Amino acid sequence: MGLAVSGGPDSLALLLLAHAALPGRIEAATVDHRLRPESVDEATMVARICADLAVPHAILPVSVEPGNVSAEARVARYDALEGWLAARGLAALATAHHADDQAETLLMRLNRGSGVAGLAGVRAVGVSPGGAPLIRPLLGWRKAELQGIVDGVGLIAAVDPSNADPRYDRARVRAQLSATDWIDPLALATSAAHLADADEAIEWAAQGEWDRQVAVNGAEITYRPQAPRAVRLRVLARAIGLLGGDARGSAIARLDQALLAGQAANLGGVLAQPRGAAWVLRPEPARRTPGHDLK
Repeated sequence: MGLAVSGGPDSLALLLLAHAALPGRIEAATVDHRLRPESVDEATMVARICADLAVPHAILPVSVEPGNVSAEARVARYDALEGWLAARGLAALATAHHADDQAETLLMRLNRGSGVAGLAGVRAVGVSPGGAPLIRPLLGWRKAELQGIVDGVGLIAAVDPSNADPRYDRARVRAQLSATDWIDPLALATSAAHLADADEAIEWAAQGEWDRQVAVNGAEITYRPQAPRAVRLRVLARAIGLLGGDARGSAIARLDQALLAGQAANLGGVLAQPRGAAWVLRPEPARRTPGHDLK
């Protein structure tokens, strides 16, 4: 099994727990995003700890594309880890996501008005963005518990200053959560897991709606909606994606509203028009067709 170990307290605790549970059956990798001067020293620190534990370790330097730094760093990180996992012939990648992470994500997305898919918590077992087996064995642990494991063996974890930088949403939510004693992060994490179950149920229903009510004829998709709104939105999103379009949840919701009102609409390069009891979607023609532009 491969472990993603940044050198922070969460991933160091993962390393220590996995070493105790699976001696001789783990390897670790540290991704150096090269975004901070300290990153090289932090990766080297992890390498020393792994050497003391006789755990094979690799440092994976990456380049982060400009733009949304957090998002681009995540893309680069998983690309590197997936490549390392395949090269080493490891069965799965383990990360150190824990209950506080789940709670923070849920609160952040509630504050943005996210739907069920956005509010759904990550699963203990899943796949990475590139399709590699991914496990998150610490989802039932609190951050303080993991810090205690690291402190208990005398290790000093790396500290990423961005984790406390109020310019970032997660850092602000984390600060508020730690200062509020009546909110239980474990309970929030449990709610996120329930929402993941709900998301899975909606996706299952959307597949059934697609199979029964959608006809694909080349570059034209005909949908005869029968399902509730949450399911219709999934079907519309899938249709737009198949036609080469790209759209987010709020825009798809506006498209659904327009079609219900009998209006044509353009979204993500796709033209959608009511036709009797059906909705017809096709790539938007080069010459503008009358309709509401929902971009």
